[in-house]
Amino acid sequence: MSQPQGAIRPQPGVVSPPGDPILDEAATALAARVRRREISPLELCDAHIARIEAVNPALNALAAERFDLARREARQADERLAHTRDTDELPPFFGVPCTMKEFLSVAGMPLTAGIWSRRHVVAQSDATVVRRMRAAGAIILGVTNVPEGGMWMETDNQVYGRTRNPWNLGRTAGGSSGGEAALIAAGASPLGIGSDIGGSIRIPSAFCGVVGHKPTGRMVPNTGYWPPLHGEISAFLCSGPMARRVADLWPVMKVIAGPDGESGDTRPFPLGDPAAVSLRDVTVYPVEWNGRVRVRADVRETVRRAAAAMESRGARVATLRTRGFERAFEIWSAMLAGAPGKSYAEVLGDGTPINPWRELLKAPFGMSRFTGPALIIAAAEILMRKLPSQMGRFIEAGHRLQEELEAELGPNGVLLHPPYSRTAPRHYGPMLTPFDFVYTAIFNVLEFPVTVLPTGFDDGGLPLGVQIAARRGNDHLTVATAAALEEEFGGWVRATPAKIR
Repeated sequence: MSQPQGAIRPQPGVVSPPGDPILDEAATALAARVRRREISPLELCDAHIARIEAVNPALNALAAERFDLARREARQADERLAHTRDTDELPPFFGVPCTMKEFLSVAGMPLTAGIWSRRHVVAQSDATVVRRMRAAGAIILGVTNVPEGGMWMETDNQVYGRTRNPWNLGRTAGGSSGGEAALIAAGASPLGIGSDIGGSIRIPSAFCGVVGHKPTGRMVPNTGYWPPLHGEISAFLCSGPMARRVADLWPVMKVIAGPDGESGDTRPFPLGDPAAVSLRDVTVYPVEWNGRVRVRADVRETVRRAAAAMESRGARVATLRTRGFERAFEIWSAMLAGAPGKSYAEVLGDGTPINPWRELLKAPFGMSRFTGPALIIAAAEILMRKLPSQMGRFIEAGHRLQEELEAELGPNGVLLHPPYSRTAPRHYGPMLTPFDFVYTAIFNVLEFPVTVLPTGFDDGGLPLGVQIAARRGNDHLTVATAAALEEEFGGWVRATPAKIR
C-alpha cells in the first residue's frame, strides 16, 4: 500500500517502563513539571516518540511523523527555559508534545483526508487551531489516521490502512478521530486535537477509553480544515481536545476557542469556569436510550451509575420531558444534507463528484480506490437530497428539538447519554448496525457541547463511557460534570497493546 511522503513506518522502539509517569500524567501536569524544571521538553518529546515507535506498528494510529522537527523544537524550548527567570510567564502547554488529526492542516505534513487521489497533498500552512496550540507551547509529533473522507465509525482508508484499538487489536478504535484516540489511550500522546461532525471525537474516545470534548457549534474556527467548510455545516463540524485527563480539556478550549478573523462562521462565546460550578446547582437528566436504536445493558447501566454518582455529590436528578430523540438519524441526515457546501461525493473526488453507484459495482472486484462505507454514505446522501419535502420536515424537527431541549435544560442542566450502543465492536462490526452513531450525531446538529469520559470496563475488558451534553455555550458545565465523574470512576488508564512487549 502506497504511503505519502512523511508517513511513519514500523521501527523498533523502546517501551517506556510501565510505571513511567511521563506516559501517565495529564498534559497540564507535564507542563507544570517543565515549568518547575523537573523534566525538559526534549525528555518529554523523546519519551513519547519512543512510545509511538513501540506501539504504532500494532495500532497504525500515527499516519505521518515529524520527529526530527519536534526534537529541534524541543531543544529550542530547552534553551528558552534555561534563559527564563519567571517560568509562570511561559505559555500553558510549553514543551508538551501533542498530535493532530490529519484533517487539520499542519504545515509540511500530509493532508490527504484518507482519500487516494489526495495521497500526495501536503499542507502549506497551519490550521488556526494548530497555530494556536503551537503558540501555547505545544510541540507537534505528527498527524493521526482517519477514515476515508471522515464520515465513518472505523478509521480505515486506502492511503494509510486501518487503525486498531489498543485494548483489543481485533476491535475498532472508532472514527473519525480514531488515530488520535488510539495513540492517547496507549500513552503515546498526552494530548491531541480531533474533529467531530457526527461523533468523530466522542465515539473514538469512548471506544478507546480517553476523554474528549466536542465544543459548542461555531465556538472554534474551522480555518485550515479540509475540506473547507462555510455556513451552516461549519456549525456542525467542531474541532476539540482529546486527552488523558479532564483537567486538560478546559485549558485547551481557552487556547483554541474564539474568532480568528478568517472564519466568518465562528462566534465569540463567553467561556465560563468549570471550577466555579457548584454541583448542587446542577440538574442531571439521564437518557439511557433514544427509543429506537437498542443500547446494550451495561452501557445503559453506566448512564444510571453516572446519574447516581452526580446525585451523591449534591446534583438533582430529573426525568427529561422533551421528546424527539427517536428521529435522531433523520434529523442529522436532513440537516447535514440540507446545509450548503460540497456533497460527500465531491469530497471523495477531491472536488469532482464521484459516481458512488459505479464504484460500488467495482468494489467487490478490487477495482475501486474507495472504501465501502464511504461509497454507501455518498450514495445515501444523494438519495436524501432527492427527498426535499422529507428533508424540510426533519430540519424543522431538529430546530424544534434544539429549542425545547435548551428550554428544559436551562443554564444548569446536563444530559447523561450513551456515546454508542455498545463498547468497541469488532472490525467491520459497525457496518451491521450503521445507525448506532446517532447517539452522538444528534448533538452536532443541535450544536450542543458534549464531553465524553471513560467510566470503567465491560466484562471483555473494553472501555465504557458516557456523554455529558448541555445547551449551547455551556461547555464549562459539561467539563465540570466530567471532572466530578472522573473522580468517581477513576478516569483514563493506559492501554498496552497485546503485541507490545
